[in-house]
Amino acid sequence: MEQEAKEIKQQLITKDMTIGDVVAKYPSVIEPLQSAGVHCVGCHVSYHETLEQGFRGHGMNDEEVDIVIGKLNTAVEDSKHEEGKEFIITNKAAEKLKEVLKENNKIGSGLRVEIVPGGCSGFQYGLELDDSTTDLDLIFEEKGVKIIVSRENMQFLKGAKLDYVDSLQGGGFKISNPNAHSSCGCGQSFEY
Repeated sequence: MEQEAKEIKQQLITKDMTIGDVVAKYPSVIEPLQSAGVHCVGCHVSYHETLEQGFRGHGMNDEEVDIVIGKLNTAVEDSKHEEGKEFIITNKAAEKLKEVLKENNKIGSGLRVEIVPGGCSGFQYGLELDDSTTDLDLIFEEKGVKIIVSRENMQFLKGAKLDYVDSLQGGGFKISNPNAHSSCGCGQSFEY
């Protein structure tokens, strides 16, 4: 019985599922897909191709396909531990933040995440390295980094996720916020 439950858990994602369906149902797979070189998570092909077809189109053999499927299932399992957290930091964001802190001789400092007026939708995120906090701040220390959010801003950021994304347009920190009602086409500003 325990073995059957383990097999079911490992098979949440199978290679015959389409990329579009998997990404829609399990957004936590985006990071491992992109790490595996599959950047078509939002393109039109992803809604018709199975994971196996997409992976083969990226030159993967049977063993590599199985490895990536395993990583996707692990990502889904790991994301269950994030549910209910006030602020989520991905591994990729934590690693990049460590690099940035080291490059700027700010080891021990944190990343202050703010919501500021601006952008075409009314608000945008402000990110800055900061080594001072007050009683009005909440500090989230996880994965070897520190995130600072003012208590005032936390009501708008509860459950948000900080990630680091590499794209054709360049890399940068990205915040996915379940509290934002809409965002503009550039993805840099949002509305509550």
